[in-house]
Amino acid sequence: MNEVLTKSTVLVLNRHWQAIDSKTPIEAFGMMAAGNATALDIHGEGDMRPVTWEEWLTLPVREGDNSIGTVHRPVRVPSVLVLARFDKVPKRRPKFCAKAIWERDGGVCQYTGRKLKPSEGNIDHVVPISRGGASTWENCVLADRKINSRKGSKLPEEAGLKLLRRPFVPRELPVTHLIKNHHKVRDWEVFLSGGSGVFEV
Repeated sequence: MNEVLTKSTVLVLNRHWQAIDSKTPIEAFGMMAAGNATALDIHGEGDMRPVTWEEWLTLPVREGDNSIGTVHRPVRVPSVLVLARFDKVPKRRPKFCAKAIWERDGGVCQYTGRKLKPSEGNIDHVVPISRGGASTWENCVLADRKINSRKGSKLPEEAGLKLLRRPFVPRELPVTHLIKNHHKVRDWEVFLSGGSGVFEV
């Protein structure tokens, strides 16, 4: 039971039914009980309805549903919540990490323009750390491992290399594009299709 309660398996929609976050079931139950959200009773892509906390407690647990045991009966864990009042789609910048640099650079070596397989690339500090370079969006690029090894602690021009473009800070995106369905919850797909993105929230 504890494992079910602590995974972010509940998609949160604003009141216009736009995906904006994910929560754990225990957080979802708290939001429902406080009247801040309703859960969607989903029976297929086109068959879903918002259900209040009081009614949710009476719904049967179907085969394939996650549930938690209570004193009275098992309670189905919701997969999607709809907020009662919040109507915005917040914006957020992707978190700085190696994966996000791969995504920003499109999987392309920024010195050769070659599309790389995961095993062929790594992150290069344009100005090496040993020469005062920082681990920032503006100083890190995706590079072919062999090129990066050859560059070593040199500046690009010292190694006979030229960047295809200056590294940049990605723009902020609506959080809908940044939500990742890590737990492969089928009910999320209709709300994330066309904009599920590649970055974690």
